[in-house]
Amino acid sequence: MITKETVFTKDTDNKQLNVQRAFEAPLDQVWKAWTTAEILDQWWAPKPYLAVTKSMDFREGGMWLYFMKGPEGDGSWCRESFKTIHPQQLIANSVSFCDEQGSVNHNFPTMHWKKEFTPTGSATTVNIQITFDTEADLETIVKMGFKEGFTAGLSNLDEYLSAR
Repeated sequence: MITKETVFTKDTDNKQLNVQRAFEAPLDQVWKAWTTAEILDQWWAPKPYLAVTKSMDFREGGMWLYFMKGPEGDGSWCRESFKTIHPQQLIANSVSFCDEQGSVNHNFPTMHWKKEFTPTGSATTVNIQITFDTEADLETIVKMGFKEGFTAGLSNLDEYLSAR
């Protein structure tokens, strides 16, 4: 039995958040859950929010554009710009708040993600390194409730995978 605990560490000196989470599912299922819009929409947002994909072009140079919709219909647009993809191993991308067309909102920090997928028997561990341009950017995202929201989303992914 693996632990489903989300492990967060903050590395202020390197302007990074590190997140580790193991899932009781094979690599191909976990990879698909992180790379398929229809599946991301089912788990990415912390409840009661929903992720609603406008477009997904999962390739190097492509982008995922989605709306994080709140229970009152409010929310915010986000984009993930894919830089490097090594199938079932690694995704490097930048994440920004944006408008409905995907134009970056520079009033909020851009996050630089590196997600590594490692199979361990019948489980898969995802290690995520999120780097910021400045320490202030890191602190802004932390104060926005990133840890709590992302942990809730990863718990949604557990639920999704356990139903498969």
